[in-house]
Amino acid sequence: MSSTAPAITDLPDLIHALPAAEREIADRLLEVTATTGYLEEPEAMRPWIERTFGSVEEVREQRIVRVTNLVTLEGTLFNGLRSSRPLDTGTDADLGAEISATKGDPFCSPESGTPADVFGRVRGEYATTASNVAKYDGFHGVIVFDDHDPLSLTPEKVSDYVSTGLRWLREARHADPGARYPFMMWNCLWRAGGSIIHGHAQVTATRGSHYPKVERLRRDAAGYAAEHGRDYFGDLLRLHEALGLSIPLPGGADEVRAFASLTPVKEKELVLIGHSPEDEGLHRAAGELLTSYVRNLGVRSFNVAFYMPPAEPESGWENFPTLVYLVDRGEPSNRTSDIGAMELYAASVVASDPFGVARALSNLSG
Repeated sequence: MSSTAPAITDLPDLIHALPAAEREIADRLLEVTATTGYLEEPEAMRPWIERTFGSVEEVREQRIVRVTNLVTLEGTLFNGLRSSRPLDTGTDADLGAEISATKGDPFCSPESGTPADVFGRVRGEYATTASNVAKYDGFHGVIVFDDHDPLSLTPEKVSDYVSTGLRWLREARHADPGARYPFMMWNCLWRAGGSIIHGHAQVTATRGSHYPKVERLRRDAAGYAAEHGRDYFGDLLRLHEALGLSIPLPGGADEVRAFASLTPVKEKELVLIGHSPEDEGLHRAAGELLTSYVRNLGVRSFNVAFYMPPAEPESGWENFPTLVYLVDRGEPSNRTSDIGAMELYAASVVASDPFGVARALSNLSG
């Protein structure tokens, strides 16, 4: 294991060094494999390799670690050459100009520029809801931020966006009691699938059963509990904390935990776990973390997703928490997609090191 700060490529040794109880959890939850990729570069390439990666030696032998969650079968490939690069926390002046140039779009005047839902609008302190014109589901709302700039974030604003979305869900359920399965998402800028620059999040309520990926996670967690007699989410959190991947949260979020994921779907993925979607401590923690995500890590384009249990108590969902996922989608100026056939059909390939992400956010509570 490296004598410097731990890295994802040290994970096999880090797990081996855990206390017995945490090592048993790791053995139940993870499969970790390491390999080395080799290449021989032509002499003409050496100057370019040195400029791009620092040295030829770094490229000739590349340590690769693959982490697979044995419960959910989520998996990620980490390349030491890629994950050892420093986190980019720079800003893009052109992005600010591009955001400003779109002021005056329909979301800037939501009362006249957007439709309302059948139950009307929900108004928060920093946002107003609209009905999505091209719907994902029967109930599909938009949380339109008062701020045009989607990166003008504070914990108070984010907390209000979440609270406004939850109030929208209650109105949707009142209009149709069968719409009991909630989902909230935030696609910031075009790299993350946002079709409008103006700051906004989205919220849906579906019927019949929960969305497949949420239901899949519930079934996986229930299977783990049936086989091992243990809480999957508790063990997942305990393992990440034991490895030093937890993110400290400010006061008022005692029931909420956060960590940098060992199996990120893409760059810098963070996970928050709380008891209830109505918990104001969870809203505040999500706001603190997302604000720091943008300010401290330089993230510009991101996705946020809220996994929530059904609106009413339902058999099989008793121990399902509320989970919030944050993931960086890369620089908006980059024309190369961050997702290809590997991510769609095999496993995620990630450059950022979860240990580096955790260290970069270690002062969040300060």
